Amino acid sequence: MNTQIALMLAQDGVVTGAVYALMALALVLVFSVTRVILIAQGEFVTYAALSMAAIQAGALPAIIWLLMALALLVLLVELWRQARGLPVDWRSTLLWTVLLPALAALLAWGVKPQNVWGQMLTAIVLVTPMGPLLYRLVFRPLAHASVLFLLIVSVALHWVMVGLGLYFFGAEGSRTTAIWDARWNLGGVPITGQSVVVVAAAAVLLVAMALFFGRTLLGKALRATAINRVGARLMGIPTGVAGDICFALAAFIGSVSGLLIAPITTIYYDTGFLIGLKGFVAGIVGALASYPMAVVGALVVGQLEAFSSFWASPFKEVIVFSLIIPVLWWRSFNTHHVEEEEE
Repeated sequence: MNTQIALMLAQDGVVTGAVYALMALALVLVFSVTRVILIAQGEFVTYAALSMAAIQAGALPAIIWLLMALALLVLLVELWRQARGLPVDWRSTLLWTVLLPALAALLAWGVKPQNVWGQMLTAIVLVTPMGPLLYRLVFRPLAHASVLFLLIVSVALHWVMVGLGLYFFGAEGSRTTAIWDARWNLGGVPITGQSVVVVAAAAVLLVAMALFFGRTLLGKALRATAINRVGARLMGIPTGVAGDICFALAAFIGSVSGLLIAPITTIYYDTGFLIGLKGFVAGIVGALASYPMAVVGALVVGQLEAFSSFWASPFKEVIVFSLIIPVLWWRSFNTHHVEEEEE
């Protein structure tokens, strides 16, 4: 290996690490607030990327039917809850079940945008509402379950979404056109505009999330829910709405990630699983609690994957996932076990 190859691999590691950082951010966010390890995070990546490919091919993204079905089911569940005398926040319910699905249908059926930014907006609006809709259908009724039980449900949801992805998109892979097709050569290292877009977009999202949690009232409410769910509820913070927002942010981050990587690599209906799993490895480095450490872990995973693909390509995935073992071993000596909080 010479210096030029090392720089090329390092560049690839930074690009993939930026995507894994977004995955880790979403996983840490969801887990810290709802205690759900969202194994299905990668499916938001797949759905957005393949929806974008369908839009660019001039076809209607079939995933719109899944969005409409989820919205209808959630609306029926909320009507049933109200009939039983349970509290229902109709403002957020109508946002997720009526307004955003209607906007997605308008963009996909009516507007049919021809420019890349309009197409990206359509794909994002198609996928983002699925986060809170799935939370209300699957995880909100299990809010008091153990973390292990929520993990089992999350794995089941992942396989259901993979099967739905195969049904709606088929087994063939797709790519989308690059957002920025510029190319440069710096010191013999080729750099593409799409790579710059990926890193820049990831950096902007990470900074935006940091400002959101540090400067806004809503972000502070989510942090309070993550630190002490019972205390947040006693202080008047609607923890159910917090779950909606966390899953919406996770779906949004996943959809943006899918749109960023779709021009770089071919996306299949099950591609999101490995992407989400590597984001999970990065999240483990941050103990599913620390955002900065999760980002550091994502960059480490990206570099490890890039250099492993050169030195030992057949064992690339094994090497990456083996990173969990020393991290968990080290944490086992630095973390005191506490019983799960009673609610």
